[in-house]
Amino acid sequence: MKESPDESELEPGTRLGNYVLIRRLGEGGMARVYLARQIYIERLVAIKVLRLRASAHEAEELRREASLLARLPAHPHIIQVYEFGFAGPVPYLVMEYAPYGSMRSYCGGGVCLLPGEACRYLRQAAAALQTVHHYGLVHQDVKPDNLLLVKPNHLLLSDFGIAASLRLARLRATHTLVGTAAYMAPEQFEGRPSIASDQYALAVVLYEWLCGTPPLVGSFLELQQLHQRRVTLPSPREHVPTLPPAIEPVLARALAHEPHRRYPSIWDFARACEWALLERRKRL
Repeated sequence: MKESPDESELEPGTRLGNYVLIRRLGEGGMARVYLARQIYIERLVAIKVLRLRASAHEAEELRREASLLARLPAHPHIIQVYEFGFAGPVPYLVMEYAPYGSMRSYCGGGVCLLPGEACRYLRQAAAALQTVHHYGLVHQDVKPDNLLLVKPNHLLLSDFGIAASLRLARLRATHTLVGTAAYMAPEQFEGRPSIASDQYALAVVLYEWLCGTPPLVGSFLELQQLHQRRVTLPSPREHVPTLPPAIEPVLARALAHEPHRRYPSIWDFARACEWALLERRKRL
């Protein structure tokens, strides 16, 4: 491993277990992601190297979390996790490679999706999250960067590096808040993430796909204050007047300040969106 203050910064050609790094794919606040080749079967994979030196206690918690994630059944819209390991004290995760990048790269920068396309991707993301929730996990960081395209029109839910069982999620949230501020539900700012928080985040993602911007933007502290003041979120039709009026109450419910006021499940939310954006138009 390269000697560096940041031990997640690795050179092409570095070997991690049975994998050789080819190039860096991207990086964020928590990790760097590399394209790698599995030596013996010549398979391309993505390796996420976390930006931390894990203590013995943290390493054990990460192992437990990886074990929980490994119990998830194979799902067409959940990225496959192949292996979890350590390079010295630095944890890394080996997972399926998505060559078409993220939904951020596909439709970021103010680009809007048509309702039909937005619903197609929403349905795939909701199906993945419904499975995650069924197994008692909460993702905590649903955003376009973590929705990957393995091929055109085929989305994969990724980045379970900060997902955990509800019990572990609540425990860790008392020490550190995770997630990206624009997509975080109000309760996440208070350290109380839940399954309903993922529904809120996916509603923000859909709002952005339809309107080109999240409903609220700003720094972590600015957004935290806006949630504390319970500001009214702007209607999506303020940005795109051609959107059907029926989508307004659907998004308003999923973006409710109180988790119990949201839809009973993330799949219920997705079905309501499809009806508001597509089915209702067909019946008029």
